Amino acid sequence: MSRAALRLSLLLLAALGHASAGTEHDQEHGGEDPPHSQEKDRDQWGVDYPDCAGTAQSPINIDTTKTIFSPQLRPIQLSGYSLPANEKLKLRNNGHTVLLELPESLAITGGYAQQYRAMQLHLHWGSPSGPGSEHTVNGRRFAVEIHVVHYNTKYDSFKEAMVHSDGLAVLGAFLEVGPRENPYYQEIIQHLYKIQREGEAVLVPGFNIAGLLPANLKFYFHYNGSLTTPPCYQTVKWTVFNQTMLLSRDQMSTLVKTLKNDDNKPLQNNYRLAQDLHGRRVLASFQTTFFLAKHVPSGRDGSDAEDNSSSSFHAGDVLAVLFGLLFAITALSFLVYIYKHRSRNARLDLLTKSKVIYTAATAENTA
Repeated sequence: MSRAALRLSLLLLAALGHASAGTEHDQEHGGEDPPHSQEKDRDQWGVDYPDCAGTAQSPINIDTTKTIFSPQLRPIQLSGYSLPANEKLKLRNNGHTVLLELPESLAITGGYAQQYRAMQLHLHWGSPSGPGSEHTVNGRRFAVEIHVVHYNTKYDSFKEAMVHSDGLAVLGAFLEVGPRENPYYQEIIQHLYKIQREGEAVLVPGFNIAGLLPANLKFYFHYNGSLTTPPCYQTVKWTVFNQTMLLSRDQMSTLVKTLKNDDNKPLQNNYRLAQDLHGRRVLASFQTTFFLAKHVPSGRDGSDAEDNSSSSFHAGDVLAVLFGLLFAITALSFLVYIYKHRSRNARLDLLTKSKVIYTAATAENTA
């Protein structure tokens, strides 16, 4: 074999090996955690992964003044999300995020036209100097964002589902700093020191995965988008909840500072910037004008509901305002009535008095 032919054969073998590794990676990680080197130049993702340059990419900025209220959007219903402690779950640092593998017994059974089976969940965050959610609301970026990734049960696997238009469903929620520790997120955060380096994994006890999502699954935004990392398949039906979750300041600090990427540097700012809508519609399951784009803390951090009421403007507040306005209008109408009634009586009294001639009473003759 000539030297040129040998060189060509080696190049072909290397290319095949690279393609095989990429396929295995996509199958293992569901397209949600690419090698960290791919993050260094997100603008170039579209060169190797054409879908990343598509017109239905995620994340997006949710402009609440342009969302469309859709009463057909029903509350999200979950099944099998509460796991016993004896069921062990793999938590790992893949160099891009912290990822918790989920059993297929978890599913979305309501709110979507079809059922979707859970595969994994992961987080996106910023750094000590700034927030790191992927989606933004009216241009505001939140501290952290959780994604729970599901695939359509009509398909046999995630790999098969992710290339179909109805293949994937992702539930997203925002996290902010709150006054106390969140017991559900602590089930993940307390193990991060064990997986500081890329590739490390640990088994954690099962817990109520639903506690990682808002308590109220009625209020959310919905749109068609994509995976937020290569291969960026545009096959995701996104649900982004209106309520925010709360972490303590220490929990937030641990999440942001503990993990390392594959360069052994702090794993931070692992979010993709908002992508253009390109004419896509963003639906809302509620009237966003009543919510003023403010996100309601869910109380899932273990705090009392009243502790969170000051930072929200939800349905109860709307009713209170309406009743207050109704009372004010009624009171004003009553005052106007009294004023008009008194003015009318005063005019009548003045008119009557001007026609009366006062005469002294005559003495009665009692003789």
